[in-house]
Amino acid sequence: APQVHSLQELRRSASLATKVFVQRDYSEGTTCQFQTKFPAELESRIERQLFEETVKTLNGFYAEAEKIGGSSYLEGCLACATAYFIFLCMETHYEKVLKKISKYIQEQNEKIYA
Repeated sequence: APQVHSLQELRRSASLATKVFVQRDYSEGTTCQFQTKFPAELESRIERQLFEETVKTLNGFYAEAEKIGGSSYLEGCLACATAYFIFLCMETHYEKVLKKISKYIQEQNEKIYA
């Protein structure tokens, strides 16, 4: 049977959730990547290795999103040729990877960080 929760219960459980902020890593310039330094808020909640794997995977996704290759060159040419109207009916490579990142974060939050 489905569980029913009152709004007060949901607010209370949301306020009990610990928010953890992972700092950006600017050691390699302005590329989008995050530090693998283990946050104190996660101490005794999850293993350091799991946290590092999550951050390294995210950093890999961001590197993939920012990679300049043939497809991003083609996207740029099509954008110029169509006065950027192409993006009304087509997702950029960056947007596609951002969706993958969002899905991955959601999965990690449900499986590991819940």
